[in-house]
Amino acid sequence: MLGEDELRDAILLVFANKQDLPNAKSTAQITEKLGLQSMRTRKWYIQAACATSGDGLYEGLDWLSAQLKNAS
Repeated sequence: MLGEDELRDAILLVFANKQDLPNAKSTAQITEKLGLQSMRTRKWYIQAACATSGDGLYEGLDWLSAQLKNAS
């Protein structure tokens, strides 16, 4: 999907949700599984999060907001 022409300049934020659970994958594991390191021309960020408590949500959105400000 990210290979589509319309999305070539899209910024990617991934929330690694459910981090409160003992079997949650780490951000490093998710980064590897999604192949994010191979996206050298795209800005991306992965944020550990727990949606039920809100942990990590603002940090991820703050990063996205800063990227969008810098892009304009």
